[in-house]
Amino acid sequence: MKIAVIGCTHAGTAAIKNAAGLYPEAEITVYERNDNISFLSCGIALYVGGVVKDPKGLFYSSPEELASMGVVTKMKQDVIHVDMDNKKLKVRDLQTGEEYEDTYDKLIITTGSWPIVPKIEGIQLENILLSKNYVHSNKIIEKAKDAKNIVVVGAGYIGVELVEAFEMKGKNVTLIDGLDRTLSKYLDQEFTDVAEKAFTDHGVKLALGETVMRFEGQEGKVSKIVTSKGEYDADLVILCIGFSPNTELFKDQLEMLNNGAIIVDEYMRTSKEDIYAAGDCCAIIYNPTGEHRYIPLATNAVRMGTLVARNLKKPTIKYMGTQGTSGIKIYEHNIASTGLTEASARDLGMDIQTVTVTDNYRPEFMPDYDAATLKVVYDKDSRRILGGQIVSKTDLTQSINTVSVCIQNKMTIDELAFIDFFFQPYFNKPWNLLNLAGLSAE
Repeated sequence: MKIAVIGCTHAGTAAIKNAAGLYPEAEITVYERNDNISFLSCGIALYVGGVVKDPKGLFYSSPEELASMGVVTKMKQDVIHVDMDNKKLKVRDLQTGEEYEDTYDKLIITTGSWPIVPKIEGIQLENILLSKNYVHSNKIIEKAKDAKNIVVVGAGYIGVELVEAFEMKGKNVTLIDGLDRTLSKYLDQEFTDVAEKAFTDHGVKLALGETVMRFEGQEGKVSKIVTSKGEYDADLVILCIGFSPNTELFKDQLEMLNNGAIIVDEYMRTSKEDIYAAGDCCAIIYNPTGEHRYIPLATNAVRMGTLVARNLKKPTIKYMGTQGTSGIKIYEHNIASTGLTEASARDLGMDIQTVTVTDNYRPEFMPDYDAATLKVVYDKDSRRILGGQIVSKTDLTQSINTVSVCIQNKMTIDELAFIDFFFQPYFNKPWNLLNLAGLSAE
């Protein structure tokens, strides 16, 4: 069996290592545009902020490791055409310009995603950077050393993490987003209010509900951002607007969503026989609604990559779908979410109810205790749990992993009330916070 893999970050690395272990007789060849593989982009803010001192820890594989498993890794090689009917690849060597062909029996597409770069006047100015890969992270660190005023455009996870990292480095930081809340894709307003207050308390300037109109510069370098509501000085700008699937190569050949995300079935098979896809280039089943959605998360990617390998020869293990579960730490606040928020559910026209409980996470007779706030979204008629969010100073984010399991197993808010959780005064109360949410639901 001859396996070709295009791209090698989260999903690609998982697919390759598992395939090499499962099929030692297979001939596996990896094509990667970059000069490195398996960079953990989720760690960029930690690297920029100095929490991670040695970036080597952000790589969880290498061409050398793959070679030891019998995998041929071709770096700086760009696949420029795929003949899916005849199972042929056309590849360009980015160092020499030479082009050549290869064949495959099974093709694994793990081309990932790329940051969205809007067409805005002045965007070509120097010191306007992206945040996605290892090269980007090193450039951000280098440029930030001399920058005084740093502007981050985009208030998703990557954007807000970078804002905190820059502020803690003593920079003047502005966060701009076209929406009127940070992290609005993941959290309802009562939770984003907590995050936004933490930022303003630390001197971060929030420019929310503002559209970037143009970038202005001096001597070819950015110096100012003009928005729909104001102007902001900027020595350095980081664009964190979002990601789009890197699938142009397969356009009109595979079934995709409108944004180009490749649609795969529960066994990671694309619409073309013997072609599989995984990771940020794909759309996957979103369990709260049952529809295909584009949810580029490292957790989804490694699961999908692992399943590709296990399903290459025959359908073996189904993908269970995703809840889009995620978490973040903003200063002293530990925040996590899964599934639908109240706002997103109502935008979809769903008839839902919510319950929010705030309680000290462990008994008041303990030497110290913190309050935690948990919100659960559920269907009004079936009472099936659809989403959850939590914020607390003590790290209780694992509770959201439990809510994720509840959504995956189609449990109701009433069942949540009586799930068996342990009680020990060091950790919780006789009625766990999750139980309380179930008990408090109408």
